[in-house]
Amino acid sequence: MSRTTELRWRGTVASRGLALGPVVVGRSAQEAVRPQGSPDEEWWALTDAVERTRQRLQGLAETADEMAAEVLEVQLAILDDDGLLDPAKEAIDGSIPAERAWGEVLGDLIADYEAEEDEYFRARAVDLKDLRDSVLAALNGPDDVPMAAEGSTAILVDRELTPSRFLEIDWTRFRGAALTGGSPTSHVAMLARSRGIPLLVGLDGDPSALPQAVEAVLDAESGWLVLMPEDATLAAFHRTAAARTREAEEQAAHLARPAKTAAGRPITVMVNVDDPRVVGTLDPGHCDGIGLTRTEFLFTGPALPDEEAQYCAYAALLQWAAGRPVTIRTLDAGGDKPIAGLTPEGETNTFLGVRGIRLSLARPDVFRVQLRALARAAAVGPLKVMCPMVTQPEEIAQVRALFAQVVADLQADGTPCAVPQLGMMVEVPAAALRAEEFSVDFYSIGSNDLVQYVTATARDNGALARLHNPRDPAVLELIGRVVKAGAAADREVSVCGDMAAEPELLPILLALGVSAVSVAPAALARVKATIARCDG
Repeated sequence: MSRTTELRWRGTVASRGLALGPVVVGRSAQEAVRPQGSPDEEWWALTDAVERTRQRLQGLAETADEMAAEVLEVQLAILDDDGLLDPAKEAIDGSIPAERAWGEVLGDLIADYEAEEDEYFRARAVDLKDLRDSVLAALNGPDDVPMAAEGSTAILVDRELTPSRFLEIDWTRFRGAALTGGSPTSHVAMLARSRGIPLLVGLDGDPSALPQAVEAVLDAESGWLVLMPEDATLAAFHRTAAARTREAEEQAAHLARPAKTAAGRPITVMVNVDDPRVVGTLDPGHCDGIGLTRTEFLFTGPALPDEEAQYCAYAALLQWAAGRPVTIRTLDAGGDKPIAGLTPEGETNTFLGVRGIRLSLARPDVFRVQLRALARAAAVGPLKVMCPMVTQPEEIAQVRALFAQVVADLQADGTPCAVPQLGMMVEVPAAALRAEEFSVDFYSIGSNDLVQYVTATARDNGALARLHNPRDPAVLELIGRVVKAGAAADREVSVCGDMAAEPELLPILLALGVSAVSVAPAALARVKATIARCDG
């Protein structure tokens, strides 16, 4: 094609952003062909591939942030099923090659998950496909992880991109990606959004027909991949990119300033921490502390973290905050965050099951370890502890009693410790309706789950996007009730869910009386700039 004949492929925006650069075309992990051996050789090849896949996933999980680790833990839990390989062994003994035997076993499992009525289980089919392809790649030799040249800013174009493969890619060499498969609600889409990587899915073109290094514009705002862009397209891209740069610079000017509305009302702006490494690049003076630490990042290894490992992680955050308050959420396992050997198996609806504080109270042996580490960390700096998925006041009473026992034990041993402030996540409508009855020091509204439970819509189901509405009057009424309960009892009320970081929703929260928010570090500048434009 001539330089002036551009090719446009339509896609669905999964992670917003713009990119310009040469295309790197990926390849499927299933293209390689391995010669078939004897049944014993095939069985050895499969079990070896499974073990290498387990080690690879474990290595990724140990260095991944919370969101990525959740995805990998699901796959590791499936691999740990002792009966998983039994049908494959039977097929291999019947002279079926290892690839086909494994593909059929996972294919049946994938079909079962895709046929489930529960959206959670249907979504897990993506994890199973990733696991299937990972083992096939190990069987057929190493899958080529897409790689751009050193210093390059390329655009990855491929058919699919699995979560584990996404995590292996060096994204410093790519500006974005476009896939013919995928979904805007997939794990890969969520990973891309959390890292600010522009991503299109459902692309209506064939990547295999593309030569490497063809120039392209990735417009993950309006939903186009433009190959061999014409001069007018390039000019439009540069204008839009320049405007986005100016917006970012204007927002950055607010970073070092205290957050205030246009009328001078002070707003507390804190950060959410999924992975402690993220604060290494953040100036603590740009925020008012940490409003949410997701401790699940500590529970991604083969064994549960001990007291010392947890204490060191919590103390490091307090030292970074330099006297600013640090809020640490107790383990929020369950739902879409299973932990092998800890979360229950076989629940029909994990989001309404034994998760969050329910699980912690059901496993006091594990919970006491975390509470001891938190009590020790409270002696380091201003620590606040909050419990997730609280439904009844009695649950907070049980946590207080356990904390008192733990502190007494530590004091008896002469170990430095303190009793931190104790608060609760407000995610369950029943708790929001009677917030004033809970004996807590503060409230933190988890808007993501609150919207999900109020509207009875899975937040990762694109088909329900119209119903999954943070502006629903019922959602706003419950937030307003919690704010009033906090004001009456002189307790802080913050919002730590996605609503707090959305420019069109933040003004609504402030109008309801919310005076504290906690957001992703990458959203700090945007949130402070939005607050400065708000009245009241």
